[in-house]
Amino acid sequence: MATHSADFYARFTPVADEDRLLAAALWVYWGFAFDDARCDSGPLSGRPAQFNALAGQVQRACETDSARPDDRYARALQDIMRRFRSFAPPTQVSRFVHAHRAWLSGVAWQIGNQAVGRMPELDEFLTMRLLAAGGHPTFALLELATGSELSDRDLYRPAVQALTEMAIMIASLDNDRHSLHKEMSRGHADQNIYTVLMAERALPLQQAVYEANALRDRILVRFLQLHDRVRPTAGADLALYLQGLRYGLRGNNEWGMRVPRYLSLGRWPDEREDLSLTFAQEPSDTRPGPVEGAPGIAWWWDADLA
Repeated sequence: MATHSADFYARFTPVADEDRLLAAALWVYWGFAFDDARCDSGPLSGRPAQFNALAGQVQRACETDSARPDDRYARALQDIMRRFRSFAPPTQVSRFVHAHRAWLSGVAWQIGNQAVGRMPELDEFLTMRLLAAGGHPTFALLELATGSELSDRDLYRPAVQALTEMAIMIASLDNDRHSLHKEMSRGHADQNIYTVLMAERALPLQQAVYEANALRDRILVRFLQLHDRVRPTAGADLALYLQGLRYGLRGNNEWGMRVPRYLSLGRWPDEREDLSLTFAQEPSDTRPGPVEGAPGIAWWWDADLA
């Protein structure tokens, strides 16, 4: 319960129906529990073959109610999926299922690296993090929680896909920052943006933090630019989805400052503390164009996206 997942997802979808929001929050609770027990630091965190076998069971449990998995997390996921199918059309459920598969594939990639002590370079890390962070299913929940029904034409429009990927990446880099203190203090820091930059560029931690912030800000600037080109012509459902991306970016940051999972302050914050975000007056890096050394995400800056 210390993940405060209901608070987390309510920040993404403040207009959601309560029953739909409950179902979405249950998956977020489940996702954090599965991540902690089976992915990040559990017994399978360095055993890719065993994790892949489990991931196959979990994914099939996500896909069909007729599966009979042995793992308790897979069985719990089936119950959540029954909730989704009770109120959402097949198209929305199918989108979530595909997003769930993308997440598990990224976790498998990450565990494979960890098992052999391999530190990826920046470009590979960003591509892996885009999958392993769980952002695809988290943002796929927007439709399930709000009841909006995006057309394939809108959702799979390249500009909208770029905005979704950028939102996932920004939130992932913010999460790396929120969890850094905990991971360093517990000796769990393995593959995050800071360790990647330190290894690739021979940087001390302080400089790696500065460069990671600059990278994050460059992506955020591009997200805002592209959003402002797409939003004026968006219909009601697409506008609601785009707003969910924006809510998610701020909500993830505000949640990450208080949630015990990350212990951003190095301690559990008192509920009465004012932990409002303090915003910088300007981005730390406003250079235009794609990020150097990261061709896997360069397409986000394509001039003809919108």
